[in-house]
Amino acid sequence: MVFVPFIVIELVDGHFLSALVLFVIAGMSDGLDGLLARSLHQQTLLGQYLDPIADKLLLSTMFLVLSILHRIPWKFTVLVFSRDISILAASAVLFAIAGLRNFRPSMFGKANTFSQIAAVFFVMLFQVRPTRWLWITRTIFLRATFAFTIVSALHYVFLVQHRLRAPANLLSPPPAV
Repeated sequence: MVFVPFIVIELVDGHFLSALVLFVIAGMSDGLDGLLARSLHQQTLLGQYLDPIADKLLLSTMFLVLSILHRIPWKFTVLVFSRDISILAASAVLFAIAGLRNFRPSMFGKANTFSQIAAVFFVMLFQVRPTRWLWITRTIFLRATFAFTIVSALHYVFLVQHRLRAPANLLSPPPAV
């Protein structure tokens, strides 16, 4: 989360290479943090909540700023925000009324996150080096983001319906061992 304001400043100032470098460093530090937490058995409940929030904050901010700068068409940003806000609102409601709190990312959610990261990366890289192959790659990942955002949202709806229909003992997460 620390990197977000600095990346935004670089983007707004038109320094796409600096923003790209900071984006990559932010991603690498996030990955290293998670790897160290798992390998050293230092995972915490707070960390399990904050890590995906930080990832969403970074990606959502990048989509928003890059759309404001006319580097990503608004339809992608609106779709990404709509999905994330819908999932957040549904999670809050399900927690409040049914006690559901175990929302692990699905394979489609992970594919969506990967496509968003790649799309942001290639959008910024295309600004640094505007070549045809980068434009094509950027376009492919933006379209993948569009598709995976829809598929992951529909899959999330399916999973929630399945969990709400499950017997009461399946609604809560398994006890920690």
